[in-house]
Amino acid sequence: MGLKELRENVNDYIRAIKKGGDSFIVLRRSKPVFKISLLNEDDEWETVINFTKIKKGGVSLKELLRRL
Repeated sequence: MGLKELRENVNDYIRAIKKGGDSFIVLRRSKPVFKISLLNEDDEWETVINFTKIKKGGVSLKELLRRL
């Protein structure tokens, strides 16, 4: 599917993935860019930074961008 198709029908694709475990390749200018698939419970996530340790309640995007 193209990016436009994904944007316009994202909820349909989410339902299809949840229902049947399908995966989809997203194209940009006819070239594969990324794949959308169901996460496994075994998939690991790595915390890069915990903004709640910097400021209680987290850091706003506006504040973060200002500091960069």
